[in-house]
Amino acid sequence: MNVVDSGLSEDLLPDTEINVKEAFGFDQNLTVPAFSTRTEHVPAIDEDYRFDPDTTLAILAGFSHNRRVMIQGYHGTGKSTHIEQVAARLNWPCIRINLDSHISRIDLVGKDAIVVEDGKQITAFKEGLLPWALQHPVAIVFDEYDAGRPDVMFVIQRVLEVEGKLTLLDQNRVITPHSCFRLFATTNTVGLGDTTGLYHGTQQINQGQMDRWNIVSTLNYLDHDVETDIVYGKTKNWQDQDNGRNVISNMVSVADLTRKGFVNGDVSIVMSPRTVLTWAENAEIFDDIAFGFRVTFLNKCDELERPIIAEYFQRCMGEDLGDASEGITLKA
Repeated sequence: MNVVDSGLSEDLLPDTEINVKEAFGFDQNLTVPAFSTRTEHVPAIDEDYRFDPDTTLAILAGFSHNRRVMIQGYHGTGKSTHIEQVAARLNWPCIRINLDSHISRIDLVGKDAIVVEDGKQITAFKEGLLPWALQHPVAIVFDEYDAGRPDVMFVIQRVLEVEGKLTLLDQNRVITPHSCFRLFATTNTVGLGDTTGLYHGTQQINQGQMDRWNIVSTLNYLDHDVETDIVYGKTKNWQDQDNGRNVISNMVSVADLTRKGFVNGDVSIVMSPRTVLTWAENAEIFDDIAFGFRVTFLNKCDELERPIIAEYFQRCMGEDLGDASEGITLKA
């Protein structure tokens, strides 16, 4: 995870303001600082994205008041995307780091590496992503925060404080955070570990670290009608069909059942809004809703859970999923 020169200036500061009501559609007479120019680290804007009011206000508080914000919720609710889409409208550079078991302290902080200077090989310290981000106007999003390794979590704990400085022991150097450095995290639990049996591999987060998160917001799945509107609006081919919206609504109903089944422990995988969109697109490609569902979602499920998923499909779509693909052809 070596950091290369991105051209992102340390002197870059917010030079404009965004009206919350105009940018996000909420009845809030607020303005938040933003950048007038986009850099390569600013996420792309999804014009069809629907913002959850409470979660959006929490994220905006993180950007405007330098609060440490944690977004908690089931997977597939769009926690990371929510932060990215807020950053996109503020033109705020944003980087996601997935705290899986392969991310170590060295990856975040940096390490000695052999480099060539003036034709000679020398050993030099290469900063990791965290020291680089601390010195730039960048928002870091730690995905799967409750799955991080203990050595990584203690590195992060120091910089969680607003004035938190990072000490590089190998360099005898203390890094002071840039005034526009921001820190966010997404998590499936609230620091209590896997109390439900749904998220194996998550860790308990000590109270001292949880106390350093200034704002914790919970993000749930979209309402049925809202999700239907989003998927229907993104699938132009279904808009040309007489019953296109009803079909999309039934697809979302299947997703709703997978989410309820997941919460109840009946299935171990859920359909996200992105999965529903992919299903609608694949169904159009193959001109077959059942086959599109099979290749989009069913084949990703555990074999023991497939009968349950097939039942969800039958209940919502009004037809048997079956197991044959005879006669399936690609549409021109």
